[in-house]
Amino acid sequence: MKTFLSIGTGPGIGFETAARFAREGYRVVLSARNADKLDALAKALREANHQVEVRTVDASNPANVIALVNEVESTLGAVDVLHYNAANLRQATVEAQPADSFVSDLAVNIGGALAAVQAVKPKQESRGQGTILITGGGFALYPSPDYLSLSIGKAGTRTIALGLFESAKQKNVHIATVTVATFVSPESKEAKDIAEQFWQLHSQPQASWTAEVMYPA
Repeated sequence: MKTFLSIGTGPGIGFETAARFAREGYRVVLSARNADKLDALAKALREANHQVEVRTVDASNPANVIALVNEVESTLGAVDVLHYNAANLRQATVEAQPADSFVSDLAVNIGGALAAVQAVKPKQESRGQGTILITGGGFALYPSPDYLSLSIGKAGTRTIALGLFESAKQKNVHIATVTVATFVSPESKEAKDIAEQFWQLHSQPQASWTAEVMYPA
């Protein structure tokens, strides 16, 4: 059974993307800081007869992210698909945000994504196959002064995906992002649509691989 690892699983995009892959027969691993919220999401998937595992992770801690990947691979087998969905959605201007919270936001918004890619990408490349998916945001293209740390974070993860796309492709690993330029709530059409976009990216023939999809188009 192939394994889908979600880092930063929330009730919107994270859950719906995991559910989309679960419907295709993947074992899904949900991970985030809050175990109680994860258990509720996992219960919904199990009730639909999907195979689900739950792990806690602090996406701001690179060592914790790397340990999660290593533990999943050692106990469940290869991470065939990684989905990095963690982000601190802090509303704060540059004048209002203390430097320490700005740094901690970037540790999740960029640092955790980088750590996850560094942990998964070499393993996938050594096997000659794999997919790395990153939830992007429209603030990467149109930064908001009211969401400055999130804007910088989404610009950073977009750079990771686009910057690594060609070199990863040469080793048969597809790294891609969906740049989400709209508000997304749990159980919404938007969340389901974005999950479908991630599935379509994963399903592309290698000759047609793309690094980025915009939502809405």
